[in-house]
Amino acid sequence: MPAVSVILPCYNVEKTIEETLDSLSRQTLADFEVIAVDDGSQDATGQMLKSWAGMDRRFQVLTQPHAGVIVAANAAMDACRAPYIARIDADDRAHPQRLEKQAAYLDQHPDVAVVSSLVRGFPPEDVREGFRIYLEWLNALVSDADIRREIFVESPLPNPSVMFRAEWLRQMGGYHERGWPEDYDLYLRLYLAGARFAKIPEVLLDWREHPRRITRTDSRYSLENFLRAKAHYLMRGPLAGRDAVIIWGAGMMGRRLSKHLMRTEGAPVEVFVDIDPRKIGNTRRGKPIVAPEDLLAWWGRYQNPVVLAAVGARHARSIVRERLTNFGLREAVDWWAVA
Repeated sequence: MPAVSVILPCYNVEKTIEETLDSLSRQTLADFEVIAVDDGSQDATGQMLKSWAGMDRRFQVLTQPHAGVIVAANAAMDACRAPYIARIDADDRAHPQRLEKQAAYLDQHPDVAVVSSLVRGFPPEDVREGFRIYLEWLNALVSDADIRREIFVESPLPNPSVMFRAEWLRQMGGYHERGWPEDYDLYLRLYLAGARFAKIPEVLLDWREHPRRITRTDSRYSLENFLRAKAHYLMRGPLAGRDAVIIWGAGMMGRRLSKHLMRTEGAPVEVFVDIDPRKIGNTRRGKPIVAPEDLLAWWGRYQNPVVLAAVGARHARSIVRERLTNFGLREAVDWWAVA
């Protein structure tokens, strides 16, 4: 039995797969297996995978008709033999000590279910500003408390950087098809199940940026579908049992999230808070928009309210955090950042 199994879904990746496989072959932890799934590729991907498997017995190839990344990843999971299961994509590069350091961390921290790492975007000339800002946010979340605090802002774990305890991944049933991002869905399910998260505080993965990334071409990764996922799991986590939801932000993000919370999930949204004097005194979805100074008065009307900070502007989260902290509200208890 190997120490680590690596899940590697592949579909038409002949231009990048060599870099990924080479980076895995250079790992300082030699005791691993790679379960590569050729998901019905129409280029040379299948032949390249088989060539690697012929040279190195640690590389195994499964072949299936094209069914998508979720089916491919779960097929690889079912074939994994190790107690730890790492994930990587077929266009990324693992640093030489990635598997060694992540496996050692799980050995030393038996309470942790998933360990990730810091990541670096490449090639540098293709890393756009939005991706760079996302990476800065990702790399600032290292501890379990950091990750859990901001898990409803965005997906806090880069999927190709994670290593799971196999029993946790299987307990969750692997990746699910829900019409929204399958990796974010898995991390939210793990969060609700009480799993602990961690990151190695150093870069152990180069994450390729390019316009053909699945997150740019598949509708499951649209903003609307991220909001659907957030609404679904907010209702099963922070909003469970609440008698009032107060949404800080009557702009685009608050409006779109409230739609899913109210229409689909039946959340008791009662009021919106905004700093824009043009919005204050109006309504959003039939609910009043009030100034921040009025928030505590509304808070006092209910037995078990919660605030969702849904302001998407950069740096707005820190401003809202300061205001709510000054009001005496506790983050991840009384209020949650969701944008």
